[in-house]
Amino acid sequence: MSSPPMKPGMVPPPPGEESQTVVLPPGWQSYLSPQGRRYYVNTATNETTWERPSSSSGIPASPGPHRSSLPPTVNGYHTSGTPAHPPETAHMSVRKSTGDSQNLGSSSPSKKQSKENTITINCVTFPHPDTMPEQQLLKPTEWSYCDYFWADKKDSQGNGTVAGFELLLQKQLKGKQMQKEMSEFIRERIKIEEEYAKNLAKLSQNSLAAQEEGSLGEAWAQVKKSLADEAEVHLKFSAKLHSEVEKPLMNFRENFKKDMKKCDHHIADLRKQLASRYAAVEKARKALTERQRDLEMKTQQLEIKLSNKTEEDIKKARRKSTQAGDDLMRCVDLYNQAQSKWFEEMVTTTLELERLEVERVEMIRQHLCQYTQLRHETDMFNQSTVEPVDQLLRKVDPAKDRELWVREHKTGSIRPVDMEI
Repeated sequence: MSSPPMKPGMVPPPPGEESQTVVLPPGWQSYLSPQGRRYYVNTATNETTWERPSSSSGIPASPGPHRSSLPPTVNGYHTSGTPAHPPETAHMSVRKSTGDSQNLGSSSPSKKQSKENTITINCVTFPHPDTMPEQQLLKPTEWSYCDYFWADKKDSQGNGTVAGFELLLQKQLKGKQMQKEMSEFIRERIKIEEEYAKNLAKLSQNSLAAQEEGSLGEAWAQVKKSLADEAEVHLKFSAKLHSEVEKPLMNFRENFKKDMKKCDHHIADLRKQLASRYAAVEKARKALTERQRDLEMKTQQLEIKLSNKTEEDIKKARRKSTQAGDDLMRCVDLYNQAQSKWFEEMVTTTLELERLEVERVEMIRQHLCQYTQLRHETDMFNQSTVEPVDQLLRKVDPAKDRELWVREHKTGSIRPVDMEI
């Protein structure tokens, strides 16, 4: 048996005929071909048949119905981007029954499920938390930037939102500022060392107690000399601090702020494009709903025969509805492409920020270790400047000093005696 003809001139049965006397299974509608022959259409599955469907099973009674092989539909349009039409009328929209008018734009089960499974926030589409299982993390073994900054966050004043990526940029810029302040701290330490060395050298030239003699005088002279030696140690320490700690901290990632601004602009532009594509989807969705309503209204007019021109109007309305559906699918595809591009750039850039942060922290750690090593070396050198003082202090001998002094300054060893009478 050949498939029922689905010509532009197909019309519903006139009042008083089978549509009002025989109850069809749910989803089935009865129509007349231009030649006056009755056939049946299942609006849910796009099945068509010449034989009246069985009311008990909801499927055609004859063994040879034509089943449309078109894919599932979304809002009356195939998910592949082609309109959902019965055979031989692929250029026109399927006519909806009067009872479906209240569900236009959302009556399709696929559309309803799609809307329930996703939620759009600030033009970004996420799986609905009540219907979707937990997503697998991109890096499940660690707390990676690329897994936890997809959503936006309210700003501190509560007046707007801040993108998750913006929070990562702020952290990076704060880290750069902290690194700069650490460099400034080391610079202050260098100034203190330099001033200390200058004062030590100056004090070592002081003439106080320069007249002390003997072994104690030698020890005292060594105390003063040790200050000069210690001053030299601190000067070398300050010089190494500058070249090995302060300067590397200051120069590390000199163009960091400029690079971060480029990343910020790039991701922000992708978000703007995503917002624009989302607005286009909403506009196309609204246009489709309006076209479907217009088609439904004209279909109702044809059913009650208000005008001989209604059939031609329906043809035009179908073409416009088809075009609106195609426009919607195109806009959705462009939106998904924009979101995919934003997603890829977010993952790539956040992983790069993560790498830069690890590099920054490790670099600072290494140079602070260098600082402590230099301090240990300074203490060791300072200890070496004091050791000669310790050695001389252990040799201080008051008796020996007295002997040496006497030998040098004695004036005679004959003692006076009493005078005799």
